[in-house]
Amino acid sequence: MAGMAPPRMHRDQIDTDVELVRRLLAVQQPQFAALPIEAHASTGTDNALYRLGDDMVVRLPLRPSAVPSLVNEQRWLPVLAPKLPLPVPVPVAAGRPTAEHPWPWAIYPWLAGTDAALAPLDRERAVEDLARFITALHALDPAGGPPSRGAGRDRGGPLAARDGPTRGAIDASSRLVDAGAVTAAWADALGAAPWPHRPVWLHGDIASANLLVRERRLCAVIDWGTLAVGDPACDLLVAWELFDAGQRDRFRTALAVDDATWRRARGWALSTAILALPYYEGTNAFMAAQARHKLASVLADF
Repeated sequence: MAGMAPPRMHRDQIDTDVELVRRLLAVQQPQFAALPIEAHASTGTDNALYRLGDDMVVRLPLRPSAVPSLVNEQRWLPVLAPKLPLPVPVPVAAGRPTAEHPWPWAIYPWLAGTDAALAPLDRERAVEDLARFITALHALDPAGGPPSRGAGRDRGGPLAARDGPTRGAIDASSRLVDAGAVTAAWADALGAAPWPHRPVWLHGDIASANLLVRERRLCAVIDWGTLAVGDPACDLLVAWELFDAGQRDRFRTALAVDDATWRRARGWALSTAILALPYYEGTNAFMAAQARHKLASVLADF
């Protein structure tokens, strides 16, 4: 029906608007309160985004589970950003909870670019650029970094911990996918040997929507709420979302990934996709489409 609001993605989602942002700024960050504020449409699912002036963005968590991610970014991005070969959004200022908005919020720099899910991209060059970025991130000293279980998410933890939810999502998606083929691919990933080495720094959610593009080149990596230290496999799941089969092979070669890690990475791609598909099918067309694409890429490998 015309005029109806879009469906909520989450049952525990709260409402935000420009005037709320203006009131928060006026009390907590008055130096920014006179700047123009504009709601920004995003393919993300955890935060509401508001452009602030020409070069900043306000991020407000939409639900309780997004709060640890925001706090995680504020703690660690200033440490990691100077050591990485692509820009990442280091927070400009932090906001406190209020009666109107019950959780912390933050102001970030606005990094120019369009996400890789929407922008024209030279994918052959992206193979090398993204492999270089991931290699640099995984090489950083992980001492003191948040374990995957402590970062508000399970990215970087053992795939086996996702077995129950993943199989439940396969059942819930039985009218949407070939459940037998997806189950077999999942079993293959679970059969891969676990990561035997020291945990490494992870972004945790390297996906096309979190990669910015300018002039057909990757220009920034955003949305670091799942950063943690753990198994590097989860940072490779983007291979089944962003690249075709030949590009995936080159991406794997550039990263020098062993067989077990590649199988776990494919499992991460499958698990994140099948969990997203039934959840977002009726509320976020972009996320549902990305899930279908990742699943098709995973199954094409068999």
